[in-house]
Amino acid sequence: MATIFYERDAKPEALRGKTIAILGYGSQGHAQAQNLRDSGYKVIVGLDPSRQSAKQAQADGMVVAPPDEAAKRADWIHVLTPDETQAQVYDQFIKPYLHPGKILGFSHGFSIHFKTIVPPNDVDVVMIAPKSPGHLLRRVYSEGRGVPSLIAIQQDATGRAHEYALAYAHGIGSTRAGVLQTTFREETESDLFGEQAVLCGGLTSLIKKGFETLVEAGYAPEIAYFECLHEMKLIVDLIYEGGLGRMRYSISNTAEYGDLTRGEQVVGDATRQAMKKTLADIQSGAFAREWIKENKDGGYNFAAMREREQKHPIEIVGAQLRSMMSWLPKEGKKPAEAPEEPTKQVVNA
Repeated sequence: MATIFYERDAKPEALRGKTIAILGYGSQGHAQAQNLRDSGYKVIVGLDPSRQSAKQAQADGMVVAPPDEAAKRADWIHVLTPDETQAQVYDQFIKPYLHPGKILGFSHGFSIHFKTIVPPNDVDVVMIAPKSPGHLLRRVYSEGRGVPSLIAIQQDATGRAHEYALAYAHGIGSTRAGVLQTTFREETESDLFGEQAVLCGGLTSLIKKGFETLVEAGYAPEIAYFECLHEMKLIVDLIYEGGLGRMRYSISNTAEYGDLTRGEQVVGDATRQAMKKTLADIQSGAFAREWIKENKDGGYNFAAMREREQKHPIEIVGAQLRSMMSWLPKEGKKPAEAPEEPTKQVVNA
């Protein structure tokens, strides 16, 4: 069982007087920066002043400075730019100012675990990873509550890295809910596996295969969309609220019997073996090397796959059906509480 820390375990005064630089102002950046500020911490946001996200940060009342200046002034440098840009951001803006005694923070372990960033031995290297999107982290904090986070210590040069990390978790509100101890390796590998095998890759493939099966059998694409995609949220919400048991309690007996007797036929041992292969590729670093190479080569294969997916029939019929649903956000717009996501141009980290 994981060790869990709460408010009573944190010493927020450990970071009083220290300057925290948040590099990036996307989903997590805007939320963590504002929560820390509202907790009384001294925060600066590292952004190119010409960017729209810098203007948004200033409108939110944040102190904004160019990334290298922010890193120079900071005692804690927290990297919240995309994984694929972090190594260049580190080399360009952080490394020259990473002096002994400073703290280098992350909210995902990819760059440290796969060694695209190798910090010097005389700095603390920590991770505080909220288990929610940034807009939810901010909203729940503003309501006086918090979302859980993971905490990990890669290097403890000062002897106080854990204390500092818990103080940061307190500042974003996570000690109100619970902070779970982990490692950079465990967080990175389990996170990538969850994304690839279940939450994103596995789920989207399952949805598309179900849609294609019904359409190929002669059922209307609109009906297939409702049955295989639209209703997914209803089921996931029940699981989110109370686990598989709540979902099964809430559906019909017919649906539950079909779940228990047919689910394993569709997602069974063959899928488990494929999942093991996916996990092995993550653990060996094969996926990380592939992703790093993809970005070094210009990301053309990634762009082509994105374009191909956008043309899938489920996306076309889905757009038509969603236009009938007045309660949904308009296509292409983010929730009002989430500011502009960072671009992938490193120079503007």
